[in-house]
Amino acid sequence: MAKIKKLNPENFEQECTTVWSFARRGNWATHNSKYRGNWAPEVVRNLLLRYSNEGDYLLDPMVGGGTTAVECKLLNRNLLALDINPQAIELTKVALEFESEFKPNIKIKVHDSRDLSMLADESIDFILNHPPYVDIIKYSDKKIKEDLSNIHDLDEFCDEIEKVAKEFYRVLKKDKYCAILIGDTRRKKMYQPLAYKVMQRFLNVGFELKEDIIKHQHNCKATGFWVNKSKDYNFLLIMHEHLFVFRK
Repeated sequence: MAKIKKLNPENFEQECTTVWSFARRGNWATHNSKYRGNWAPEVVRNLLLRYSNEGDYLLDPMVGGGTTAVECKLLNRNLLALDINPQAIELTKVALEFESEFKPNIKIKVHDSRDLSMLADESIDFILNHPPYVDIIKYSDKKIKEDLSNIHDLDEFCDEIEKVAKEFYRVLKKDKYCAILIGDTRRKKMYQPLAYKVMQRFLNVGFELKEDIIKHQHNCKATGFWVNKSKDYNFLLIMHEHLFVFRK
């Protein structure tokens, strides 16, 4: 186990509005931004502190580079971390190789989040989910239906996300929360409200919308090529995501 000089953020304050903006990503513990599309540890820490308690059993079904797992170890939350991509699972295991005062139960495995049959009904205290935004970033070379990140058609993507939402609703305890960070996209220069399409699928399976948080995207390549394209073809660069918090 590695000893980390700075285990926790300095001068951290919980967010209290529906607009979140973190110009500098967290640099504590083993956090890094090498895994494409991973979410900022500030997002995860805010969610954990507001919607869960120490000792709770949490689920991150698309753990990516391991941000949620690291924060759960730091904040003493038990976690089941899943991902369909074996590389993500290996990165998460490496990210957890540090000493901490807490030793929560963190289980990590390769698994498809559309099938959570290993979990009993109403067995999870809080769910965090940062899914792919259709095929903007492809995380594997699997067939389209085998990996959400390989689906290009928006409605087909949402059909598969609804399967995930149904499982979330089943395994989550009553009156507990599920958070999902999702962004929008463009097709033929026209804005596609993917986030709201996904939100509707969660409402369809029974969730209630607790919060719609606007997350400002930093570190996007909004210079050079894309700035010129936005001017040449008259479209705006998307610089925000939606962080939905649902209640069962």
